Amino acid sequence: MPGWRSHWHLVLLNLLTCGLEICVAAGITYVPPLLLEAGVEEKYMTMVLGIGPVLGLLFIPLIGSASDHCNSSYGRRRPFIWLLSLGVLLALLIIPHADVLAAHLSWGSSRSNQALQVGLLILGVGLLDFCGQVCFTPLEALLSDLYREREDCAQAFAMFSFMVSLGGCVGYLLPALDWSGGLLAYYLGGQAECLFSLLILIFVVSVLVTMKVSEEPSCRPLVPEAGLPDAGRCGPRSCCYVLQCKLKLLKSGPLLCLLRTCWFMTPAIYRSYCHIPRVMRQLCVAQLCSWMAVMSFMLFYTDFVGEGLYEGVPSAAPGTVLRQRYDEGIRMGSLGLFLQCATSTFFSLVMSRLVHVFGSRKVYLSSMVSFTISAMIICLSKSVMLVTAMSALTGFAYATLQTLPYTLTCHYHKEKEVYMQTSKTKKMHRSGLSITGEAVCLTVDDDTADLNHKSGHTNGHVFYDQEYYSSPHSQNGTPPGLGSEDYDKRGVGLDFAILDSTFLLSQVFPTLFMGMIVQFTQSVTAYIASSAIFGAVGVYFATHIIFDQKDLKG
Repeated sequence: MPGWRSHWHLVLLNLLTCGLEICVAAGITYVPPLLLEAGVEEKYMTMVLGIGPVLGLLFIPLIGSASDHCNSSYGRRRPFIWLLSLGVLLALLIIPHADVLAAHLSWGSSRSNQALQVGLLILGVGLLDFCGQVCFTPLEALLSDLYREREDCAQAFAMFSFMVSLGGCVGYLLPALDWSGGLLAYYLGGQAECLFSLLILIFVVSVLVTMKVSEEPSCRPLVPEAGLPDAGRCGPRSCCYVLQCKLKLLKSGPLLCLLRTCWFMTPAIYRSYCHIPRVMRQLCVAQLCSWMAVMSFMLFYTDFVGEGLYEGVPSAAPGTVLRQRYDEGIRMGSLGLFLQCATSTFFSLVMSRLVHVFGSRKVYLSSMVSFTISAMIICLSKSVMLVTAMSALTGFAYATLQTLPYTLTCHYHKEKEVYMQTSKTKKMHRSGLSITGEAVCLTVDDDTADLNHKSGHTNGHVFYDQEYYSSPHSQNGTPPGLGSEDYDKRGVGLDFAILDSTFLLSQVFPTLFMGMIVQFTQSVTAYIASSAIFGAVGVYFATHIIFDQKDLKG
């Protein structure tokens, strides 16, 4: 599509990305007060926030690989997007109405009612965080499927990063507004109900728009088998045909596809985590360290401003001077995160131009160096204005981490024979097996076997032969595309899942250990100091990322 139509199509295609980020940012921001009001202690509250990332670490590789091998007539990625979107919608309904649901479902004392309310809140929070974060993986793979050329892919993921940043801006802004005094809150019941009703509306519209404009190519349609009459004819045999078609459609659905993946492919998928190509391994290590720096900053920045800069006390009684200082610091910290998202939005818009002028390596390294310097200044400064300005500058790194790793992964998959050679493929080359960028030709000749198979490969995505991949597993019990020893036919969905796993893992560590570090040091400055240390480590590992073929010689 030329001109403005192409940009408008990208905006609509990434509208669900924006809607997801709005719901996750606003929902997770508003959840801690609800948990505290329900009686959850603060030390357990951080563990509740870690449930979603932990579940995501377990299921993201399965969902990513299952979408690579899904044979649904609705496409490979969209069925999983629908399924995960349903989970987000269910969470948005549970969280604000947990007290009402607990009152209707409980039959015992008020204590059991409170316990059920806490359980429903934990269920809603885990479901929102898990489904919201995991849904990004098939969305990223969908972009890679639709935009295959390197420049188009870079532009698509720049828009993806822009919509994530825009969603973060709106998501952090919505909970800060007072919804309790409006007419809508009068009918819905209060601040939480009004906010989450608005989130549901935004999310449903974004899902419908994105699913409408995403013209994902479907798999081979079902055709009548030889000897069977057409579906339009009457008679018992036509009923058998209709039933057979329905069973085939059911087998290609996302749930059964995911279950088949869990049953046949789980060992091979998790082995692929240990035997990933060198380029992906180095990218993931740098991505993990970089995300740990950014997430350590984002998760605890408001608490640092409230306690460190404003010297407030969160446990002080409401209305006291110490509590007022803390609340004022929280508002200023929220402003800093909003400015971070605004800066990230700007850099997402100019990311393609920056990469074109300076190159991917300089952009990635400069973003992490600027983040590390900003975090160090925040640790040392007592000026609220300077700290807020430095927090805004960290948005450059956030935009970079949302864009460049995914465009690099698309580039690796486009030239798989160059970047993604494992030790096994190198042995194949030495044995005379040929691998080219246009087609993969496997030939095995011996006394007992003769195997010839060709599969097209185009720019970041493997297009599977539907006849070869029509069955859930091959004759020897190994799922399609998997060898008996390793996972050679890597789909882009699996590698996107590995990248997204680094993002989730970067949230698990701070939620589990950062509280103990602060308790040991007796200072909330440890939050930002840890972020600066992770940033420096991220800069070191970023120098080892393979950005082009010249880096392979190192």
